[in-house]
Amino acid sequence: MTARRAPSTPPRLPGYEHVRVLGLGGFADVFLYRQLLPRRDVAVKVLLAGSLDDDVRERFQTEANLMAQLSHHPSIVTIHQAAIADDGRPYLVMEYCSRPGLADRYRVERLSVAEVLRVGVRLASAVETAHRAGILHRDIKPANVLTTDFGWPALTDFGIAATTGPGAGAATGMSIPWSPPELLAEPPAGDVRSDVYSLAATIYSLLAGRTPFEVPGGANSAQQLVARIERAPVPPIGRDDVPAALHAVLDRAMAKNPSRRYPSAVAVARALQEVEASLHLPVTALDLPDEGLREPVDAGPSAAPDPDDATRVRSVLQLDPGPAPAPAPADLDDGVTRRRPVLTFDPAPVPGVAEPTGEPDAPPTRRRVAAAVSAVVVLAAAAVLLVVTLGGRGTPGPGPASTEFTSPPQEPVAAAVPAPVGIGGTRLADGSVEVTWQNPDPQEGDAYLWGVLTATGEPELVLVDEPRAVVPAQQAGEEVCVQVSIVRADRSSSARPAQGCVP
Repeated sequence: MTARRAPSTPPRLPGYEHVRVLGLGGFADVFLYRQLLPRRDVAVKVLLAGSLDDDVRERFQTEANLMAQLSHHPSIVTIHQAAIADDGRPYLVMEYCSRPGLADRYRVERLSVAEVLRVGVRLASAVETAHRAGILHRDIKPANVLTTDFGWPALTDFGIAATTGPGAGAATGMSIPWSPPELLAEPPAGDVRSDVYSLAATIYSLLAGRTPFEVPGGANSAQQLVARIERAPVPPIGRDDVPAALHAVLDRAMAKNPSRRYPSAVAVARALQEVEASLHLPVTALDLPDEGLREPVDAGPSAAPDPDDATRVRSVLQLDPGPAPAPAPADLDDGVTRRRPVLTFDPAPVPGVAEPTGEPDAPPTRRRVAAAVSAVVVLAAAAVLLVVTLGGRGTPGPGPASTEFTSPPQEPVAAAVPAPVGIGGTRLADGSVEVTWQNPDPQEGDAYLWGVLTATGEPELVLVDEPRAVVPAQQAGEEVCVQVSIVRADRSSSARPAQGCVP
C-alpha cells in the first residue's frame, strides 16, 4: 500500500475559525470551520497548492457557479461561498453534514433493501438534476455521499478534480472501484451513462457491503480491479432479501457497453421506483423541478364546452397535491402523519371568554355537542383518577381508558459515537509502523475499524478489537496515514473517522 501525504495547512479565512480536518482527497482537503456570523459549522474544501494558472481559476469559478445552481436540491450538498484564499488556493464553503456518510456505513452495517432503494432514487434525482444543468459528476461513490442532519443523502464533489489542470479530467479524478470501463480506457471517454454506471455501482456497494468487483479476502489491486471491471460480469450481491428485479436493474445500469445501459439517471430512478412498488414499499418521490407538474384531470363533459370553465377547473386542480403515496413507517417518513385524518370539533365555551364576533350565539346543536364532549372528557378523567386511587387493589383489565391515556414507550436516543483521539505510532526495526490510538469513551464490546489512506480509492478497512494496528513496511522516509472509527457492540460507529499520520 502507498502511504498518503499529511493534511495541507488550513488557510486563514476571514470570518471563520478552523476547527479540525474532516477528510483528505487526491486534489483537495476538507476542513471543519466555524463561521462567525451567522454562527454555524461549515465544511471548507481547499484545492491543493500547485500550478493554478488563470485558465484553471476561471474554470474553477465556472464550476462553483454551476454547483451553486444545484444547491437547492435536497440531495446535493449546499454551497455557501467560493473564493480564493490569501495563499492563492481556491476554496468552497459548503454545508456541514454531521451524520455518518455512506462510506462510514456500508462496510459495517447491513443496510435494508428499503433504505437502499430510497437512497438510490434520491441520488438518481440529484444526478439527473446535475445532468440537466450540464454537469457530469465523474466520481460517484459512497465516499462522495454525505448524510444531512435530517437523514437525506447529499451528493458532493461535483467534478472538482477536473478543474485542477488541463487534461486532468475523469482519468485522474475517478475512483477505480466504481468507474465504468470507458473511463479506464485510453483515452478515457464518458457521458451521462458513465454516471449511470457509477450510481449503480454505489447502490451495489450499499447492498453488498463491498465494492462491485472486490473479492472478499482475495487480491484486489488496482490492476486486478480494472481487469474485472472491463471483462467480468457483475457478481451476485449475495443477499437473499435482494429481489431479482433489483439485480436486473443494477446489471443493466452496469453494462460494459454504455449503449446497453439506462440512457439517463431518471430512468434508473423510475426502475428503482418500480422495484419499490413490486415490494409493496412506499414509492420514493423524484426530486426534479418538473416532476411536480400534473396532467389536468378530466372533469367530465359538463366542464368541456366552456374554455373559461376549463381554465377555472385547471386552476383548482393544480392546488390538489394529488393522491397520497403508500404510508411509510413513522421513523422513515412523516408523510403518514401529515395525511392522517384529523377529527375537529368546537370546544365548549370557556367561562369569561367571549365568543368571536360575527357568531354571537352558537346553534343549539353545537352547544349540545360541546356539552357532550365535555362530559366525555370529565368521565374519562374520573376513570383515570379512580384507577390511580385504587392503585394495586384488584387486577383491572385492559380497556379504552388505558389505551387512550397511556403514552407509547419512547425509545432512548442513542448517544453519538465519538471518534478515536491521540493517533500516533512507532516505526519498527523491520520498517513496519505500529499505529495506536485512544478511545475517549470505552464501552464493553467496542471494536475499531481502521485502514491506511491510499492515493486511489478508499482505504481497505479492517475490524480489530484492540486500539492498535501494524502497517507493513513502507518505503524509506514515507509517511503512513490512517483513519480509525470506533464500532460499538450494536454496530453503531463514529460519525466521522479520526485521521492521523506517522512520519
